Amino acid sequence: MLTIYNTLTQRKEELKPIVPGKLNIYVCGITVYDYCHLGHARMLMAFDVVTRYLRYRGFDVTYVRNITDIDDKILNRAQENGELFTDVTSRYIKAMHEDEEALGIKRPDQEPRATGHIEQIIEMIETLMEKDFAYRASNGDVYYAVSNFPEYGKLSRKRLDELLDGARVEVGELKRDPRDFVLWKASPDDGVGWDSPWGYGRPGWHIECSAMSNCALGKNFDIHGGGSDLLFPHHENEIAQSEAANGCAFANVWMHNGALRVDNEKMSKSLGNFFTIREVLKEYDAEVVRFLLISSHYRSPINYSEETLKQAGKGLERFYHCLKDLDVASAKSLTNSRFEKAFQAAMDDDFNTPEAFGVLYDMVSEINRQKSENPQVANELGALLVRLGDVLGVLQANPEDFLRRGASDELDSAAIDQLVAERDAARANKDWTRADQIRDQLAALNVVVEDKAGGSSWRIE
Repeated sequence: MLTIYNTLTQRKEELKPIVPGKLNIYVCGITVYDYCHLGHARMLMAFDVVTRYLRYRGFDVTYVRNITDIDDKILNRAQENGELFTDVTSRYIKAMHEDEEALGIKRPDQEPRATGHIEQIIEMIETLMEKDFAYRASNGDVYYAVSNFPEYGKLSRKRLDELLDGARVEVGELKRDPRDFVLWKASPDDGVGWDSPWGYGRPGWHIECSAMSNCALGKNFDIHGGGSDLLFPHHENEIAQSEAANGCAFANVWMHNGALRVDNEKMSKSLGNFFTIREVLKEYDAEVVRFLLISSHYRSPINYSEETLKQAGKGLERFYHCLKDLDVASAKSLTNSRFEKAFQAAMDDDFNTPEAFGVLYDMVSEINRQKSENPQVANELGALLVRLGDVLGVLQANPEDFLRRGASDELDSAAIDQLVAERDAARANKDWTRADQIRDQLAALNVVVEDKAGGSSWRIE
């Protein structure tokens, strides 16, 4: 039984697809005004693993992740740069896709953009106005009437009176109630916008996702996901808009990934601990970063630091050392083994990746034991390890290549190969002094030489 923690009910529930065997998933994506940062990577990675696993379990998954390509931050960036807002969004969408590819994150099946759904957004706002869930203010803005939706707060467990205490009206806003939120923003004629029944303007952020998910997956779908920072008000507002407009339940299951911290502090530009994905990948191996981001449970906070990256690198090294001497390419992967059953049991329990990796580490121990006792079984288990690793998006590199990554800038791989060959020749000639000198020279560069029959191999420590 596959269970998922549902933020809406605050408990684990058995996954029951609306259509047996099929799952429709919508995840709130990126607002593209800058390069993706590590917090984005955490969200992208979490739902990449979720969709990978659901497909591994045999579900026909339609994965939709939107792009917010019209927003105040985007318009401000365009004004700062003296360029069109579409130039800003095109540049950062391209960069986002490059970052995803580098981290092994698979593209969603659909990637709708807000600017491509203006007609549907306007239609949904019209419906909300007809049903008395929205109103037009005198300045041309259209607001959602929160007090007319009694279930408002059911996702975040916030009461309307609590929201009233913390609510405020920004300068220029003409709300009937401080808790109300904008659906349509009036724009000056020379600004960025579209024609609507309420005048020239552009959509508010929350209504965009309600319209896009409705177009892509229908009024009611299986799973809605996103970062925990979006739970309130964004996801709460999505529910209010969608259920008021459509007259039915919105998403059946709500999933939220935990926050990412840097050196145990909230990531912030003001603290100087803000990192984009591409900045990190200039310094660290992409698979190591991926391993770190998925080795914690998706709902748990995760700490990013030099120390946790080193630990992740050591963990991956253990797997690749195990695979290095195996012939997994020609081996038949074991099926229905106790290890695969344990892996499934872990992932069926709300995608428990820490426990799943624990199973894979157990496999490493068994493979190392079988290498001398039964090499064929070791190879078959190795093939299974690679196959299960693929479900999580790891262990797909050539082991030798992975273990050689991160070589010192002072020597490239070809130069290290040459030194290792010279050492093999010295050992063959019983020139132990020269062989030891070369080993020490390589050790100073964090290169570990491993002697074996037929020649030596090397890896970066």
